Amino acid sequence: MPRTTRITVMLLFAAWVVDYIDRTVLNFALPSIGDDLGLDHTGLGLLVSVFFAAYALAQIPGGLLADRYGALKIGVIGLTAWSVFTGLTALAWSFTALLAMRFLFGLVQGVFPAAALKALAERTYPEQRTTATGWTNASNAAGLLLAAVIAGVLLPTVGWRAMFAVISVLGVAVIVAWRRWMPEPLAQDEIPMVDGSPADRRAVLFSPALAGFAVIFFGYDVLVWGVTAWTPTFLHEQRGISMAGIAFAAVPSTLAAAVGVVLGARLSDRIGGRPRLIVVPAMAFTAAMLFVLPRMGSFPMFVLVGTAMSLAAGLAYMPAFSVPLRALPSAYLGAASGVIIFGGQLAGVLSPLAFGVVTDHVSYTTAFETMALGPLLALLAATVVPQTAEAFRASVARRVAATVPSKESHT
Repeated sequence: MPRTTRITVMLLFAAWVVDYIDRTVLNFALPSIGDDLGLDHTGLGLLVSVFFAAYALAQIPGGLLADRYGALKIGVIGLTAWSVFTGLTALAWSFTALLAMRFLFGLVQGVFPAAALKALAERTYPEQRTTATGWTNASNAAGLLLAAVIAGVLLPTVGWRAMFAVISVLGVAVIVAWRRWMPEPLAQDEIPMVDGSPADRRAVLFSPALAGFAVIFFGYDVLVWGVTAWTPTFLHEQRGISMAGIAFAAVPSTLAAAVGVVLGARLSDRIGGRPRLIVVPAMAFTAAMLFVLPRMGSFPMFVLVGTAMSLAAGLAYMPAFSVPLRALPSAYLGAASGVIIFGGQLAGVLSPLAFGVVTDHVSYTTAFETMALGPLLALLAATVVPQTAEAFRASVARRVAATVPSKESHT
């Protein structure tokens, strides 16, 4: 990879680590927040879901803003604002106030992902975009790991409010690094595409081809946000494991997820996209493990099965982006990435709340099994989306031809 790409990957990696610490540390604090504010599982699920509702709403507008005003400008705005609202979470005096804080936090953090993907696309050649993005998104696992460590240390010592106040300062360091070291975009030949008019752009963003990849990411994130949000509370309530023990036991599954993301990205670039070859076996295995995981009687076996499941699920992350990243010009990638990410964040709205409701009305075991619907949906979507950049561009071109009036008709 060019030096410009490597530096960009490192800076985006740092930003995504902070992003994931700020959003996932709540998962480890749920039991403490529930005790403090008197919440049941449904209330705690709503607390997780309200963030994703705002986060999802901001994805496509965030991508459009990045395309119009520049990826770095929108990324820095997102970083600054979400650091502020992370700190304000510590001041929430009631469940309603905490819901409002998490909604606003999700809204401002939601402008960042599409801007980050666009910034990387501008500094990466198309044939290397998926691999570079995979290395960047391995930060998700690193952020979750650090969130677990931070929670394991701070929750039992200073409590959840002080914990949010402490981690709010992390974004400041990333903002300084971005402003000092982020390189200029690479000079590269743009991918041939439609002419970039607003009508053409709408046709691309609402094309079935792009929607199919959003469905893959939706299915993947049903697993990630449903299971990840509730596993600490499940182990604490059902297995009697301390939150500190749960936090540090998250290390192997988190590292496995990071390895899966990188391997899935590199494999996607090597085979020219073709998500079906990766997503179908990975998600089939993941769905099966969701029936096994809650039945593991011993904590070590739970960790072992969860680690294997995380590795398999991680393989399917980047195939949700691989073909659009190779097929679309960088001028489209902010909004197009926003569409795909919106699919994942919609899962973040629905799956934590659904998990909590099923747990309250049936059982934890049934809630885990319900989450298998996500991987199965991703599996099905991967079989029907365009498998290569050429096939994707042909599908989008047909969509444009069908929905955008030809210029000749107006002459």
